[in-house]
Amino acid sequence: MKATIEQKKADENVLRLAEDQRREKENLHKRIIELERKLDAKQALELEIERMRGALQVMKHMGENGDMDMKIKMDEIQEELKEKEEELDDLEALNQALVVKERKSNDELQEARKELISYFKGRSGRAFIAVKQMGDLDTKPFQKAMKRKYSEEEANEKALELCSLWEQNLTDSSWHPFKVITDKGNCKEIIDEEDERLKDLQNEYGDEVYMAVTDALKEMNEYNPSGRYVVSELWNFKEGQKATLREGVEDILKQWRLHKRKRT
Repeated sequence: MKATIEQKKADENVLRLAEDQRREKENLHKRIIELERKLDAKQALELEIERMRGALQVMKHMGENGDMDMKIKMDEIQEELKEKEEELDDLEALNQALVVKERKSNDELQEARKELISYFKGRSGRAFIAVKQMGDLDTKPFQKAMKRKYSEEEANEKALELCSLWEQNLTDSSWHPFKVITDKGNCKEIIDEEDERLKDLQNEYGDEVYMAVTDALKEMNEYNPSGRYVVSELWNFKEGQKATLREGVEDILKQWRLHKRKRT
């Protein structure tokens, strides 16, 4: 009974956190739009200030003969220019505040994602939403390759040895089997098919083992390029892609309602 109450409290806490962060994400999106709008206004104001400074310089040269009307006009422009510069300072301060808020919101969203990953850990991969280890090496192709060469008992041992070796290779930061290409004007990294280590692997153990290693490499490079180690990610197994916070929250709510219905 006590365990059930504690589990219910834990479920409610996760739901509350996830729902708060979903709302925070919506607010972040609004703030980004506001930031972009303020940035456009700031750029327009900077152009206006430059135009006024230019006009002031021209009038200074023209007013050297002591024309009183010209001097009055210059004073007016100078006063307006001062106001515009103060307005620009205020706008820059507002922009900076929005940037800080955006960064804080992003940090909070990352924390919410970590909480969801912690909550979903241990759930079966058969579930639509679960945790996937990005960069984890699939051992099945290694076992299949070794069974073609050895008896079943020996094959399992050899597969473990080879898999362990390639898990070490994957985390070797000095090995960079990627190349940069340009695709539609954008630079991106892809697997270097001419990499000697990968070519030797493919020639000796076949395409399936090669694909298992390159898939793990691509996942590491996408989800943790600076660390080159396996990381946990919230995953939508139905869609075969990273799950959103919203999907995680909806799945928790669905499971919670099912659990509640069973108890009643």
